[in-house]
Amino acid sequence: MTTAPVIHPAIIDSRALDSICISDMIALTKKGASPPMSVELSIIMPCLNEAETLEVCVRKAMDFLRRSGISGEVLIGDNGSTDGSQEIGVRFGARVVNIPMRGYGSALYGATMAARGKYIIMGDSDASYDFSSLEPFVEKLREGYDLVMGNRFKGGIRPGAMPWKNRYIGNPILSTIGRIFFHCPANDFHCGLRGYSKDAFLRMGLRTTGMEFASEMVIKATMFRMRITEVPTTLSPDGRSRPPHLRPYRDGWRHLRFMLLFSPNWLFLYPGLMLTLTGALATTLLTLSPIALRHVRLDLDTLIYAAFMIVTGYQSVLFTVLSRVFAVQEGLYPAGRSYKHLFRHINLERGLIVGVLLFLGGLASTGYAVLQWRRAGFGMLDVEHIARIVIPSGLMLTLGVETILFSFFLSTLGINIRHHSTEAPSEYRSAEAATA
Repeated sequence: MTTAPVIHPAIIDSRALDSICISDMIALTKKGASPPMSVELSIIMPCLNEAETLEVCVRKAMDFLRRSGISGEVLIGDNGSTDGSQEIGVRFGARVVNIPMRGYGSALYGATMAARGKYIIMGDSDASYDFSSLEPFVEKLREGYDLVMGNRFKGGIRPGAMPWKNRYIGNPILSTIGRIFFHCPANDFHCGLRGYSKDAFLRMGLRTTGMEFASEMVIKATMFRMRITEVPTTLSPDGRSRPPHLRPYRDGWRHLRFMLLFSPNWLFLYPGLMLTLTGALATTLLTLSPIALRHVRLDLDTLIYAAFMIVTGYQSVLFTVLSRVFAVQEGLYPAGRSYKHLFRHINLERGLIVGVLLFLGGLASTGYAVLQWRRAGFGMLDVEHIARIVIPSGLMLTLGVETILFSFFLSTLGINIRHHSTEAPSEYRSAEAATA
């Protein structure tokens, strides 16, 4: 006979949490209902060996709840601390959720799923953010905003709080890219102090486990057309004596990489279209005759590079479609109207028709080139003349094969399948329990 594990009321293992509430919350959200909430606000903090500063952060957060009269809680998403951070959190009134999977995103995701509040405010536990001044976040959340971002540039960055390369280069560039790529209203894209509703968080369906979690949250909130606003917040120097977990260049690149991968139009489509159209224009003109620009003569060598531009650009355009389908199926990207209509306009049959027509066109051109060679007794040919036939024919053969292969692969991605989860649905679990 086995007994159920005893869970400490203040320290929860996220693996136990999964079986207790996550699946039920998601099921309720899909049905249009809200998960049961016992408090209005949960203040959550990711933690990995933050014993030096955690007490200050928890004290300020608890003081804010008492002073404001808000029904709330403080929750620590611990990522495997070995310096006693868990005990410090519990001692000063916080709940601790043990998150076995390492990563900034994992810690915040686990803490958010364990939170009881209708609203959630997240912030780092390194004493860089002031948890005693959260009134602007709560006010905006109560007004109905789904995501409330802090803005450190409006609220003030104290001396030594942010390296100059982050302040004047990294954050402005990444925030600008975020606004251009995704039309996000946030001007401080990577502020670590932010608030959101529990319902909005569940609708986002965040998947990343590392630093990209912060970018994914803002991007998905924008894509789902959630209400987003900013409030000024102050950034203070890190209160720890050890170096921070953040690595400016590595983490900056990870955020940029994520935004690029999350925006296939900017990464693949627009460059691909530019290359394809430019290469097609040059190929058409050079196939007819050489081009003279004053003292510069463009001929067969340029024609080869123009054909290369078409192939590269065409592949880039195809990658746009494949990456979007993959991202939607993996839950990284919301399925919008364009995605729903994708398989109506681009399917295996139409792709095969286009691919076969291109291939046959190239095959016919190749046949014509062979005929010219035969007339010359399979001997020497006029290079300028025959190359203007062979290069375009080889181009059409290549594009035809690529289109056929792309169509088969896209059709494979578009097959309707049932995605398996690591946990059986509740109705199956009930049936299994009844027969056990």
